[in-house]
Amino acid sequence: MSKRKLNRLVTEKWVDSWDDPRLMTLAGLRRRGVTSTAINAFVRGIGITRSDCSMIHLSRLEYHIREELNKTAPRTMVVLNPLKVVITNLEAGLVTDLDAKKWPEAPANDASSFYKVPFSRVVYIERTDFRLKDSKDYFGLAPGKCVLLRYAYPIKCTDVILADDKETVLEIRAEYDPSKTTKPKGVLHWVAEPSPGVDPLKVEVRLFDRLFLSENPAELEDWLGDLNPESKVVIQNAYAVPLVRTAALGDRFQFERLGYFAVDQDSTSEKLVFNRTVTLRDSYAKGGK
Repeated sequence: MSKRKLNRLVTEKWVDSWDDPRLMTLAGLRRRGVTSTAINAFVRGIGITRSDCSMIHLSRLEYHIREELNKTAPRTMVVLNPLKVVITNLEAGLVTDLDAKKWPEAPANDASSFYKVPFSRVVYIERTDFRLKDSKDYFGLAPGKCVLLRYAYPIKCTDVILADDKETVLEIRAEYDPSKTTKPKGVLHWVAEPSPGVDPLKVEVRLFDRLFLSENPAELEDWLGDLNPESKVVIQNAYAVPLVRTAALGDRFQFERLGYFAVDQDSTSEKLVFNRTVTLRDSYAKGGK
């Protein structure tokens, strides 16, 4: 895309600034959490061409970003849209610190490869990980069904608290299996109350997607009409495990099952802000629209 069109995006406030993470500027990529190593690998991978009309698919850059962050970004757990789960057969007031892995192949004798996550009577899962009606191809939680809380225990949904509209789920009641004899297929990420009655750490998460719906908007006459309305979604009150409390500007993580994220410059001592660098997989439809 030409600099003239980029300038119009910025001056007309279609994006926030020249370092908006949705822009393919160096400043935008840096703020999004893309490393120089990933950019250099991408440049080496595409090589040199004499054609002025060749188009490089964004998925190629995203591939190199994932390759880099998969090796360098420690894993942690964040719940974007929390749904409360009360574990009724767990003693009230009991909080247990469990070991969670920063890396998939973490050696058992390397303490630095693990972090502590509190497990208590109240945990939160993603709202999208629960359904009132189960199906064979669904591995989330449903009434009467079991799932495994990652690094913790299997839980079984025993009751559902609904709002007055009889559709909105307010709270789930569940029982856990401390012996771990249950072997459910579904594995969910989660965040628990660090102590009774205390909410988990709240963070802001910005989900960035591709700025345009088509692969090459520059060739369209109405290129502004091709802007993706879902290119930036801000989640104000996501829940995070205590590990990320000390995260600093530029730190990068893999939020398990969600993608790779980096601490943004808008973070304050009161609240951390994370930008999504890239999803775990390329789920974008080939060919754009």
